[in-house]
Amino acid sequence: MEESFSKEKGKCGQRSAGFSSAGEDIISKLPDSLISQILLCLSTKESVRTSVLSNRWKSLWRLIPVLDLASSELPDYIAFVSFIDSFLGFGREDKSCLHKLKLVIQKCENDQSCVTRWIDFVATPKLEHLHVDFGLVSRECMEVMPLSLYVCETLLHLTLNWVSMGWFKSVSLPRLKTMRLESNIYANEASLQLLISSCPVLEDLSIVRRPDDNVKVLRVHSQALTSLSMRVGGGHDDDEVYIEDFDFEDFAVLIDAPRLKYLTFDYELSPSKVISNSGSLTKVNLLGCLCLWDDLVKRKFFTSISGVKDMNISYDTFEIIKTIMPLAQFCNLSCLEAAVLPDSLGSLPRFLESFPNLKSLILDLCDCTLTLREEIRLSFVPQCLLSSLGFVELKTSCCGTPTKIEVARYFAKNAVMLKKLVLHLSVLEEKSVVLRDLLALPRRSSRCQIIVC
Repeated sequence: MEESFSKEKGKCGQRSAGFSSAGEDIISKLPDSLISQILLCLSTKESVRTSVLSNRWKSLWRLIPVLDLASSELPDYIAFVSFIDSFLGFGREDKSCLHKLKLVIQKCENDQSCVTRWIDFVATPKLEHLHVDFGLVSRECMEVMPLSLYVCETLLHLTLNWVSMGWFKSVSLPRLKTMRLESNIYANEASLQLLISSCPVLEDLSIVRRPDDNVKVLRVHSQALTSLSMRVGGGHDDDEVYIEDFDFEDFAVLIDAPRLKYLTFDYELSPSKVISNSGSLTKVNLLGCLCLWDDLVKRKFFTSISGVKDMNISYDTFEIIKTIMPLAQFCNLSCLEAAVLPDSLGSLPRFLESFPNLKSLILDLCDCTLTLREEIRLSFVPQCLLSSLGFVELKTSCCGTPTKIEVARYFAKNAVMLKKLVLHLSVLEEKSVVLRDLLALPRRSSRCQIIVC
């Protein structure tokens, strides 16, 4: 840092930034408010380092309204606590002036609990961004969020990871637009429902649930919500084993958000998922394991999302869909990405029959080491191949070449409107062989361009 203030000597007599031709320190003569704006461009750690420049700079870093720090950036947890206490200045009569607080904390079972009082101190009419991440901690080490947080009326963005939400009877977050909740413990189902429904302008909500978070039925009721992402996971290295220890039979998700446009379920294990007022849904991602136990529940769920325009599904989701085909008609769907196992390729044409206006299809061919020539070749042709499908991309990292060629053959031969067919190869040496085979493919569309990557 000192080098940036040192005088630069050169043939042209150039002077160092921040110094006049007479060697006068110009930056240090700027008003505190302007210097704090300059310090905002630095990380918290870099801002603190400016305190050694001169007596004038010794405390200027304390004026910045942003604190972004990880406990790993200090020698130990005690030093981290001491630094935060010093920064917040608990000895001052005036309250914190922070606009943004981000803390990433790694603590042990015997470490002092401080975050509750820190947040209680900064939850003032100036705080707009709060991000607290404890990483992996046991329930016993989780710190409880103070009641003042739930009535912080200036808060715009809230992220809480691995904390205890505590008991609260009222919530007033009138400006909150983004909320990220990951692996937290809630007092009960009603408290989480109250938190979500008491944010009148909340647009973006992401929830990663723990099986032991005290919430079996998750209710999302919001008039403003446009984006929702949900996942179940404990965050452990042995996540699958951890999750298998729990019985999800009584778990459910109930969503009533009439303005919801973007929905993501990623490894969501609740066997019952009910979506009401889904007319605004535009894009749905069904990733990882999608748990739906009852056929009637499955049909109702897919019918409730049948108005979407864009959808991405995992191979687990495809396997669920196979059991209840034919699906409801997804007449608005124009873009689809789907992962398909080799044994399920024969179901692909029937699956595509549910998307009569499909324009773009991306297929992830999972572990395709089998050759399924006859099964693909003898399948019927769905409506979208005859009227709308213009782009097909075949993605894979381990699919056998014969299977890829056979899938490509199916689309090239039957897709009337196809303009581009893209194949991704896992082995570069295959390219010349694949190109030769592809050039020999019959093409239903004279405009079809085949690209090998």
